[in-house]
Amino acid sequence: MLNSQEIIGLIPAAGSAKRLLPIPVSKEILPIGFYKTKSGNLLPKPACLYLLEKMRRAHIRNAIFILRIGKWDIPEYLCRQKELNMNFSYLVTEKTDGVPYTLDIAYPFINNAIVAFGFPDIIFNTEKAFVQLIDRINKSRADVTLGLFPTNEPHKKDMVQVDDSGFIRKIYKNPGSTDLKYTWCIAIWKPSFTRFMHHMLNGQISSNEILNKTYQGELTIGDVFQAAIDHKFEIQSLTFDQGDCIDIGTPDDLFNAANLSVKEKSHITYLL
Repeated sequence: MLNSQEIIGLIPAAGSAKRLLPIPVSKEILPIGFYKTKSGNLLPKPACLYLLEKMRRAHIRNAIFILRIGKWDIPEYLCRQKELNMNFSYLVTEKTDGVPYTLDIAYPFINNAIVAFGFPDIIFNTEKAFVQLIDRINKSRADVTLGLFPTNEPHKKDMVQVDDSGFIRKIYKNPGSTDLKYTWCIAIWKPSFTRFMHHMLNGQISSNEILNKTYQGELTIGDVFQAAIDHKFEIQSLTFDQGDCIDIGTPDDLFNAANLSVKEKSHITYLL
């Protein structure tokens, strides 16, 4: 059971946001809509708070950010978020060869923990998403549970093929035209997957088809999920049909995320 194990939030923030340059702050703390404090003040809502508030609703108190050198405005901002009642640790890196390598920097601190994973620059509006993910993986034998959201942008997203039992059979990387409807956005995983990823990235898993391929771009965490499936790991899904999931990585996406925040009139209810 997961209830007896620590759950740690794992959050990559090592990107350079090249498609949004020039921007005045790190992408992860760009204001997207507004929120109310417990005292009733209305404040701009940085992108990363959409993820953190949902982790906190699942009683996740500890999270690790992995930062690129120079992105000091992220910890500077978060250190002032006392009402969020979370503890943040920061690991610092130079450019890596992809998100999995960024995450693996945290390996010594997470290899025995349950990991709650999300991107701080992706806006999603399902308030109890992590609560439900934790409940699902707590009741199953799966190594990983992915939160799935509908998307009409298969050319930009990992598209997920799910069997009748809710287990993921294939992850297609930016397939373009497809009949698949869902992409993954957040995840909960057990130490078994953390160790698999670490051994895979360090060449300790033999005949790995993923790493032997010629890549168009960087290795992604979706690639590692697919490698785990190929090695008989069980990755299940939980679908949020009514949810929205928007990456703010381009000006158009940033605009769409701002519109979503207005439509939902989103705000934070901080938990004790």
